[in-house]
Amino acid sequence: MIQEWLGEYHPKSQDEAFFALREIMQEVALAGLQRAGFFEKAAFYGETALRIFYGLGRFSEDLDFSLLNVDPDFSLNRYFDAIITEFDALGMKVTIVDKKKQQESSINSAFLKSATVWKELVLEGVIPQTGVKLMPSIRIKLEVDRVPPLGFETEEKLLLRPFSFYVKCFTPPSLFAGKMHALLFRKWQKRVKGRDWYDLEWYIKKGVPLDLSHFLLRALDTNDWQDKSITKEQVLELIRVKIQTVDFNSIREDIIRFIQDDSSLSIWSPQYFTDLIESLKFKEV
Repeated sequence: MIQEWLGEYHPKSQDEAFFALREIMQEVALAGLQRAGFFEKAAFYGETALRIFYGLGRFSEDLDFSLLNVDPDFSLNRYFDAIITEFDALGMKVTIVDKKKQQESSINSAFLKSATVWKELVLEGVIPQTGVKLMPSIRIKLEVDRVPPLGFETEEKLLLRPFSFYVKCFTPPSLFAGKMHALLFRKWQKRVKGRDWYDLEWYIKKGVPLDLSHFLLRALDTNDWQDKSITKEQVLELIRVKIQTVDFNSIREDIIRFIQDDSSLSIWSPQYFTDLIESLKFKEV
């Protein structure tokens, strides 16, 4: 079954096969969580949610979730067996362990890792076979925000593999709010994340409005904004300032490995994004 799904991606290299198989594993993990009732308590958000359910044109790495209600004691551990069982049913062995953090955090994290030998998944014409033994194990980080900023909106989205089921997801405007918060306030000193800018471009070109109220709640939650209100003009100014502080060569280098065609990046520049954000739409209360 996994070989059949992998074939639908038509991978032309081992890197493409790696990204495709990781996405399949992400979907199987979601199935295990759904069977265990996880989405009665949490919603799926972040880049992988945007990729799987809303058509983002790049691959993503992690599975990010937000509780629907604050629960500092929530733990992913109770769902580990359900995830492992889902993979077992497909003949794929995985391990999943808690990520131990040295400092107290509202984020509960775990790592899912493939244990199946890559060679077992090679199918003639699906994965190019040269050097298969050197393929790395796939590791997927699962994170749940136990004390999330609320005010987001959700909807039920249908996934068809490994069986038909629904996943509770943030709506696109609420997803956009989370992405905008990350782009503007990510606590990285020198490292840039080109994926943030790729997603920003995607949201604007798709006409998805930014959920301004949820963005404000996120900014207040991280102490990156002090006023109890924010206007779209203030958000646009924050983006303009950010555009002038980032290195677009580094941004392009970060995103290239996640997309199949990088020709669309040639236009990326401070001027391009300055012009692009003029088309940004807002969802206001």
